[in-house]
Amino acid sequence: MTDSAGLQFVSSFAFEAMQKVDVQRLAALSDPELRLLLPCLVRMALCAPADQSQAWAEDKKLILRLLSGVEAVNSIVALLSVDFHALEQDARKEQQLRHKAGGSNVESILVSQLQHGLTLEFEHSDPLRRLRLTLSELLAIMSKVVDSNGEFFLKSSELFESPVYLEEVADVLCILQAELPSLLPIVDVAEALLHVRNGDWFLCLLVANVPDSFNEVCRGLIKNGERQDEESVGGRRRTEALRQLCQMNPSQALNIRAMVVEECHLPGLGVALTLDYKPDTADEAVSPLVSYVSGLLLGTNSKVRTWFSMFIRNGQQRKRESSSVLWQMRRQLLLELVAILPRSRSTHVPNDGAIDDEGGFGYSGLREEHVVKASALLRLYCALMGIAGLRPTDEEAEQLLQLMTSRPPATPAGVRFVSLSFCKLLAFPTLVSTPEQEQLMVMWLSWMIKEEEYFESAAGVSASFGEMLLLVAMYFHSNQLSSIIELVCSTLGMKIAIKPSSLSKMKTIFTQEIFTEQVVTAHAVRVAVTNNLSANITGFLPIHCIYQLLRSRAFTKHKVSIKDWIYRQLCETNTPIHTQLIPLVDVYINSILTPASKANPEATNQPITEQEILSVFQASSAQGDSSRGGRQRNSITTQLLILYYILSYEENLLASTKQLALMQKKPKSYSAALMDQIPIKYLVTQAQGLQQELGGLHSALLRLLAINYPHLCLVEDWMCEEVVTGTLPLLRKMMLPSNTCRYTQSQLHQAFQKLPSSSPKLMRILEQLTLLTPGDLIPYSESLTASMALLLEPAVPRRTLQTLNKLWMGLNTVMPRRLWVMTVNALQPSAKLLRQQTYTQNDLMVDPLIVLRCDHRVYRCPPLMDIVLHMLNGYLLASKAYLHSHLKETADFDRQNQTVSNLGVPGQPDTPEVTREELKNALLAAQDSAAVQILLEVCLPTSEEQQLGCSTQSLLRAIRGPVPAKTEQSSLLLRAKEGVRDAEPEGGLLSDLREVQCLICCLLHQMFIADPNIAKLVHFQGYPQPLLPLTVSGIPSMHICLDFIPELLAQPQLEKQIFAIQLLSYLCIQYALPKSLSVARLAVSVMGTLLTVLTRAKRFAFFMPTLPCLVAFCQAFPPLYEDVTGLLVQVGQVCASDVATKARDIDPLIARLQYLKEKPRDTSVEGSNKLELPQRTAEKLGGADPDVQICYCVEATFMDIISSTLHGL
Repeated sequence: MTDSAGLQFVSSFAFEAMQKVDVQRLAALSDPELRLLLPCLVRMALCAPADQSQAWAEDKKLILRLLSGVEAVNSIVALLSVDFHALEQDARKEQQLRHKAGGSNVESILVSQLQHGLTLEFEHSDPLRRLRLTLSELLAIMSKVVDSNGEFFLKSSELFESPVYLEEVADVLCILQAELPSLLPIVDVAEALLHVRNGDWFLCLLVANVPDSFNEVCRGLIKNGERQDEESVGGRRRTEALRQLCQMNPSQALNIRAMVVEECHLPGLGVALTLDYKPDTADEAVSPLVSYVSGLLLGTNSKVRTWFSMFIRNGQQRKRESSSVLWQMRRQLLLELVAILPRSRSTHVPNDGAIDDEGGFGYSGLREEHVVKASALLRLYCALMGIAGLRPTDEEAEQLLQLMTSRPPATPAGVRFVSLSFCKLLAFPTLVSTPEQEQLMVMWLSWMIKEEEYFESAAGVSASFGEMLLLVAMYFHSNQLSSIIELVCSTLGMKIAIKPSSLSKMKTIFTQEIFTEQVVTAHAVRVAVTNNLSANITGFLPIHCIYQLLRSRAFTKHKVSIKDWIYRQLCETNTPIHTQLIPLVDVYINSILTPASKANPEATNQPITEQEILSVFQASSAQGDSSRGGRQRNSITTQLLILYYILSYEENLLASTKQLALMQKKPKSYSAALMDQIPIKYLVTQAQGLQQELGGLHSALLRLLAINYPHLCLVEDWMCEEVVTGTLPLLRKMMLPSNTCRYTQSQLHQAFQKLPSSSPKLMRILEQLTLLTPGDLIPYSESLTASMALLLEPAVPRRTLQTLNKLWMGLNTVMPRRLWVMTVNALQPSAKLLRQQTYTQNDLMVDPLIVLRCDHRVYRCPPLMDIVLHMLNGYLLASKAYLHSHLKETADFDRQNQTVSNLGVPGQPDTPEVTREELKNALLAAQDSAAVQILLEVCLPTSEEQQLGCSTQSLLRAIRGPVPAKTEQSSLLLRAKEGVRDAEPEGGLLSDLREVQCLICCLLHQMFIADPNIAKLVHFQGYPQPLLPLTVSGIPSMHICLDFIPELLAQPQLEKQIFAIQLLSYLCIQYALPKSLSVARLAVSVMGTLLTVLTRAKRFAFFMPTLPCLVAFCQAFPPLYEDVTGLLVQVGQVCASDVATKARDIDPLIARLQYLKEKPRDTSVEGSNKLELPQRTAEKLGGADPDVQICYCVEATFMDIISSTLHGL
């Protein structure tokens, strides 16, 4: 709006005085300044005030005194004397008329036909007519603005353009808006004034006379403004008007700028207000312009970023104009950039190349107070060029290059500046266009390499720009240009589009002039490791460089050993763990096992030696309770990383055996002796409490343990840990007095040796030990395990055994493998102890059944038997993992040798591998089944227990009921009905045998669920029939036997068929399911079939033990009555036909059975008193013919079925 350049605007001093109604400051204004504020002051003096205080009365007098000497006051008073109500009515009629006509070219009601021009009419008119003229013209403009649909127009109005009457028109305008606010909203009036000449001047006067409307007017103008104000005349006029308003009220300039950003309108206005802003303090590190533009482009609001980027792009498309806000901004940024340069520098480099002198030509250092500002400017120019698409001029590019290649002081801010400059060179290589500039850049990069160590030491930072240089060089050598782009964007803190093709020049410079690959690897090994490396240390570190070099196999290619560097870095770690450590270990392991090329299979890195590994675990393996000190906590990260390295190395070694076998290369595996000395479970337990600080290391270790050491991941162990480390033990330890006596290992050993007389003292010691943490118990582990055999004496209290079991389970959470070996050796029988045979961890993994070769007294000591079963379960799992890894480790090499020795024989190489796998599975199955059979044998009562009346059936009486004087199978049915009426002899259900049986059943249940094939194999092998009640009722997973009983019935061996029917009878009672019914019906059918094919001797051997099982079938499934009775009659008839001539009472017996089959219910009551008759007859005929015995067994079975029916009723 250059048309109002000669007019006087309201000053900020005057506006503040009006805003605060500061009469004293108003009195200090000059006459021209006061003239602009007369409309408001006159209304203030004439209108009745709301403030009736004495102070305002005095101020009002002063205002009247000010107005008394001004001639223009009279004309304003005359304007205020008009009837505004009538004027408003006429104005609204004219508005309605214009709305109906659909345009503004209608006859005005406010103003009759003008005989002269608008200016002459205004000059000769009275106050009312002046108000009507101005109001009519203003309403016409406002109507046109509404009808323009956002298209800007400039209304030529003689009234608003005549310089002679501008002040009078302004007075009329202010009075109209003040007296008719509903007709003339100030926001609409402000919008209309933008469309006339001198509109910004009128707008400032209007707002100055209504100062409270400042924010409302500005927000309205911004909301109605254009998204890109520099693109149109209207946008530029709106920006200029708002800029004038903010100059009138500078305290609100930043708020108006915030409105601009909020609405995403008028970007030029935001920049202009920032250029006009003069901060109160001039010592700010970063200028307001840099902060504002950086905030827009680097903020999180993508809408704002896109809006301002469009402003930059559109502004560059127009010709360079000095009045353009964009060019004003660029000029200001360039001035700030030049102001912080060390001194005027030339990009010409002298031929002598004397670059070592810090004060040499063109290499003055950047001042320390300018470093932060220089970094901010670099990031801003990166954002302008990379995000907003700014194309720098030659002058801007030259000055930027001079700034980037300047040398800052050795401070953290200086390190940051060098990193930003380097990344900007990579992001915008077009800044280097001439050979002189390219040579300057090379010299600056050489200076970076030379000064990197000095900067790192002097600045006191762990992450310097040297690592970034090394990392970029490695990326260039491996052609990972996308990684360079990610690195640049990460360092600059912005996502910018960089074409990989633009890096070709930089790649040539790096790979051929500065950093050859051999130089990179040699330099990387000499880089010092980062002390106390953790996630708290940010930036680019040596570990990033080593990681990339390992990935590109540069070390193996140039035969540079990196093992020592990696080991030192792993030893210099702390929590929280750095995110690059686990990937570093993974890629290092890969470089050990996988050669860089097939042509050179020896090109691999060296693994960490066992001695180095042992030195890491020396403290924790020798004394497990060292974790209580701070030093152990600081080194827990190192120990966990080394543990992860070993486990991951072994896993990858097994996975790579096939490829290694093809190359005839077999890397060495870590010895079992080394693994035995590493407290794996203790370290994983420690890691569990540091999961937040260890990132993904804990979960990675659990995965490796579950695969390679499944015996350390038992579910019951995790549950036991909750009991040991839960709330109750913590409360008990807190309640423990601080002066409590601590017992030594020797005192514990002496208490064990003096048993049973020292039982009270031993109990006190053991109770004291239960208050200790598992880590504190480790020193007592040898004393506890070595004396276990002494607790097998009969006089040892049960509480002592239970307390020892609790302590053992606590130690099992931190040192399970060593504890198991010590326990197995301690529980050996006394005969073996004389030979001093000591088993090792490897012995127990090869043959887990060694665990069960313990003192037989353990089998009747439930607390110690619980420990033995726990170890057995663990070693069975360990044996599986051991055999799997052993097979995997040797199979591929053996197959490779087999392939070489059997060339030309098709299919031959695969045979050994298949055979080995089958043999392994067979061995594991035999191992598991042997363990199950031994445990089942343990459940049988010994001869001494049988003499005491402690039989299996009596121990199970609570489940099946008391045993009547019948056969075993028939007694099962009666027991289920009679309950536990009879007393249990000799201790009964509380005996040690019963408790051991429960423990064994729990373990067998876990084994059967984990692998149902074990259950199938054991039942195909068979076991003593007296154990069937125990296994069916005590092992919940026995229902899976229903799946393979039909297959067991189909076996040719008679013993297996008998065992299957006996097992099925108990299963039908325990699980009366539809599936059981179908299998039972099949069994009855099989018995009928066998009746027709078996010889006389085999018939007796088969039916005598299986006929009583029919009672259980009928009790569980009454629908089988018909089939069972038919089978019984058929068996009786077959047997009777063979002995018809030998026993004359057989035929009457068969007749009675036939009658019972036809009318069982009528005969049952009458025949109930004859239930004992067959038994008595059988006793008399104990040595009678086998067929006769079968006949009487048939009758007894029939009577038992009837009896069970009566009990059921």
